[in-house]
Amino acid sequence: MPGNNRKTIEGYADVPGGKIWYKIMGEGDEVPLITLHGGPGSTHNGLAPLETLSDERKVVFYDQLGCGKSDRPEALSLWKTERFVKELADLREVLGFSSVHILGHSWGTMLATDYLLTQPKGVQSVILSSPCISIPMWVKDGQNYIKQLDVNVQNAIELHQKNGTIDSPEYKSAVEEFNKRHVNPLHVKPEIFKSYLKQRGLIVYETMWGVNEFYMTGNLAGYDRTDRLHQLKIPTLFSCGRVDEATPETTGYYHTLVPGSEFVIYEDSAHMPHWDEPERYTSVVSDFMRRNDPG
Repeated sequence: MPGNNRKTIEGYADVPGGKIWYKIMGEGDEVPLITLHGGPGSTHNGLAPLETLSDERKVVFYDQLGCGKSDRPEALSLWKTERFVKELADLREVLGFSSVHILGHSWGTMLATDYLLTQPKGVQSVILSSPCISIPMWVKDGQNYIKQLDVNVQNAIELHQKNGTIDSPEYKSAVEEFNKRHVNPLHVKPEIFKSYLKQRGLIVYETMWGVNEFYMTGNLAGYDRTDRLHQLKIPTLFSCGRVDEATPETTGYYHTLVPGSEFVIYEDSAHMPHWDEPERYTSVVSDFMRRNDPG
């Protein structure tokens, strides 16, 4: 990652519901990159390996409302996709960037997709990393992965979800087994990764998503934009890990729906290729942006 001498600007922006914290790293005249973290309710620290991209252009990280260094209002009515789309539009206006690249990871791809469907001007390209564009497909893929787990783990998941005993140690252990295979297999987690976990906004996650990655109970349950992906008219890169919960099969399907889009699989990765294969990941993203910079 860049050293401490990398130029960094931090600030706060007013958005619907409160203030959000942002950080701009790097310099240069190239088109800036705005990053959209996952969750909902995770933080910018989850995308820390992308800081190396600030060697060539400005890279914007921000904590969406309800997590990290941003305000954490209590009104549950705030946790809707439409508000997060407005938040992104307002942040971009505050930053004054007429031209941008956008990279969304996981939930951030849902946010990026809905933002792009508003037809904003000046977006040079979008990277949809480990995407979730259809919750029904996501849930189906998760269930297929669960069927590959040890039968005792499968039984524990089914039993505790049926009985509403998801706070039990046995269920939490089963969830951890799923996560180790398909979300984050890192055995030794860097300190910045640990801080991202500590700063999450669980209320946002539970309101919009649910209990865990495969048990969907939040207000995003019916989300599906596959019928509108053809409306994306800018250069688009889809990517995922080989054992990603955003499966290669489903991510590849999304790719077929966007004419002219590109698709990359990170063979040694799960849901966080930017942590599992950081050098290759940032190289792929850097090359894609360079090819789609103006001129």
